[in-house]
Amino acid sequence: MKKLFFLLFTCSSLSALAQKQDYPIQPVAFTNVKLTDHFWTSRIETNRTVTIPASFDRCKTTGRVKNFQMAAEGKGKFCTTYPFDDTDIYKTIEGASYSLAQHPDKKLDAYLDSLIVIIGKAQEPDGYLYTARTIDPLHPQAWAGAERWINEQNNSHELYNSGHMFEGAAAHYMATGKRNFLNIALKNADLLVATFGPNKKHVAPGHQVVEMGLVKLYRITGKKEYLDLAKFFIDERGKKQYNKKSKNVWENGTYFQDDKPVIEQDEAEGHAVRAMYLYSGMADVAALTGDKQYLAAIDKIWDNMVGKKMYVQGSIGAVGDGERFGANYELPNATAYNETCAAIGNVFWNQRMFLLHGDAKYIDVLEKTLYNGLISGVGLDGKSFFYTNAMQIQDNFNHPDIERERAGWFTCSCCPTNVVRLMPSIPGYIYAQNGKDVFVNLFISGTGNLKVNNKAIAITQQNNYPWDGGLAFTINPAASMDLNLKIRIPGWAQNQAIPSNLYSYQQASTQKVTIKLNGKPVSYQMEHGYAVISKKWKKGDKVEVNLPMAVQRVIANTNLPEDSGKIALQRGPLMYCAEWKDNDGKASNIIIPQNTAFTTQYQPALLNGVTVLTADVKGVNIAGDGQNISTQNQTFTAIPYYAWANRGKGEMTVWFPQQVKYVDLLTH
Repeated sequence: MKKLFFLLFTCSSLSALAQKQDYPIQPVAFTNVKLTDHFWTSRIETNRTVTIPASFDRCKTTGRVKNFQMAAEGKGKFCTTYPFDDTDIYKTIEGASYSLAQHPDKKLDAYLDSLIVIIGKAQEPDGYLYTARTIDPLHPQAWAGAERWINEQNNSHELYNSGHMFEGAAAHYMATGKRNFLNIALKNADLLVATFGPNKKHVAPGHQVVEMGLVKLYRITGKKEYLDLAKFFIDERGKKQYNKKSKNVWENGTYFQDDKPVIEQDEAEGHAVRAMYLYSGMADVAALTGDKQYLAAIDKIWDNMVGKKMYVQGSIGAVGDGERFGANYELPNATAYNETCAAIGNVFWNQRMFLLHGDAKYIDVLEKTLYNGLISGVGLDGKSFFYTNAMQIQDNFNHPDIERERAGWFTCSCCPTNVVRLMPSIPGYIYAQNGKDVFVNLFISGTGNLKVNNKAIAITQQNNYPWDGGLAFTINPAASMDLNLKIRIPGWAQNQAIPSNLYSYQQASTQKVTIKLNGKPVSYQMEHGYAVISKKWKKGDKVEVNLPMAVQRVIANTNLPEDSGKIALQRGPLMYCAEWKDNDGKASNIIIPQNTAFTTQYQPALLNGVTVLTADVKGVNIAGDGQNISTQNQTFTAIPYYAWANRGKGEMTVWFPQQVKYVDLLTH
């Protein structure tokens, strides 16, 4: 079980053939990290006790389980909406497996086995597993196509289903040691190897993820054909003949990231979730094969996304029509789409970019996404979800893509089941290492256990992050040892709102980061965003870091005209919003003058415990006849963005005008 998270990115020692080439930096397995904080342990426990059971129940009540049962019997009618509904079961099994690795549960373990039996019976003799066709091959679901694979490059999602099955099966095997689900996945993977490749069928998967799944099976088995097929699928992109002159993203191929070969792509484009899974798969294959052209491409794409296509709270995929990236600087607020799955994919990709390059900027983006535009996707109750994550909600403006409140599930429930599998893996993003270099990336109280040169060492964090910037790290090696401790100094603590010029602070903070070793100031080097302390460490050595937690006014690049004259509010890693509940029933009428002073207060009884920002501001009032406006003084309260919409439905906004002329209520 200790190797479970290791499998996600690096070579498992269970592999029959140990790979010599891989990510230069390796994550410390989440099973080797025990958390003691409140912020994340409460969420992970809610995921275990509420979200996972609710997800399994909804898979059953919505007919997703029934589809597998009918496929096994070879009769009936596909009873859900989408051919990828199979994956909701696979992803929930994956999340449940991660949970089992940390919290053994015989009842859950047995239930997974019962589901796996149902899945196995639905598999055809040659390994094909796709209920949308197998239930009634003569009358498959509309997107499936008349024959296997014929519609894969568009909407059949056959390979997408396989990819999530591979990921779920890999997690289940590593968590339990059982091969029941893994054998089903390997049989399907062998069918793919026999079907696709040079001198076989050629296709660019319509929705990427099979590439990542094949890599995980390669890590377990050492079977190079799986890695080769992952690369083959990636390299098939850009070969289909589209209408390159068309501005329609489906007709010109950009929706599928299929308009040109991947090594020629330099811009984040198309369906945002597909893009994140493609770039993650490219990173995996590049790490395992040394493909420098892949590396060059994803480096350029990352620069484009972070520099021109990301919202201030870390979300991506601005355009609802196609759930996709827009043009450069196309980041509207009133219609922002921001799918939760895209945020999760962004975490996957940025972790991989860090493992390739060792630069803290990737973790800065990961952290911004994780603490803001990702966990906003799940309610504090653990069983209500946003598919999209709005930037502003106004009473007098409606749009079909904008969700004003969370729902229990959706007809397309990819986001809730993606949350299920991400949440229990969070501890695996905290630490990483490369030889004697030990990286501390996220600040979450608990203890990480790892080995440096085969010698055990424990790192214990104590903090109240993200509410407080005081961080303490106690280093406990089994015996004195030399190592380079690399503690990430977040960009937000160094007057950098994001690692690009897309957003910046209106006024630089004069507060400085301080670091002490055993109570005294220590000499350290800054390398790629990390404070590096190199010494012979002994048991009980203590490092204290203080990150300034001033409230910062964030302003947008002038290429974002909707944000002109406005500020967003950030404190530490958290972005803030104003919600109707705290601001006299409205949020769209608030003006925050430039000289406004903010007060912070932790309120343990509010929204499971949050630090709120308060200030004296101006509020705009429009007369009942619509002919006159006035302003009045009012008390302003902001809450962390992730916590909005947990107290009912009403207005919310992230961007605040500093003058009356920028107030949006005047234009809707």
